Amino acid sequence: MRTLALVFKRMLEGISLGLLVLLALIVVLAVVYRTLGMSLIWYDELASVLLAWLTYFGAALAALKRAHLGFTGILTGSPLPTRKVMFWFSELCVYGFVLVCAYAGWYVLRIFGSESLVSLPIPLSVTQSVVPIGFVLFAIAQLASTRSAYEELVLQTTVREDFH
Repeated sequence: MRTLALVFKRMLEGISLGLLVLLALIVVLAVVYRTLGMSLIWYDELASVLLAWLTYFGAALAALKRAHLGFTGILTGSPLPTRKVMFWFSELCVYGFVLVCAYAGWYVLRIFGSESLVSLPIPLSVTQSVVPIGFVLFAIAQLASTRSAYEELVLQTTVREDFH
């Protein structure tokens, strides 16, 4: 399981890095064109979409590393039975929220139909598909890191962590 999680981590890192580099290149290209007195009419729309994709993939990577929002001090300072209940309750809340958001994102995709971006012939269903994809990736990342988080936070054992 740890090997799959490590492969998943590398995939998320690669995609996030690729999106970041592409976003930076587009913004720099737009600045150069604007400096030369020309303007790219599509760059701001595409940059916004890339930033959204980067945000969702980055959130999944943060979930894998357990670097998203959390209050581990409250959890680790509680007695063992309370830690177990709090841990599993928080996990269920995260899974519930993520799955509801993934479904909502998928549902919204059906509404766009044949609409496309204003400046480029890219369907909105492609650009907005990041919402369900991102939340599914977040759920997978959360699931992949649950065991090590349980060992570290609840059982308070030192785990050799390949995710960080």
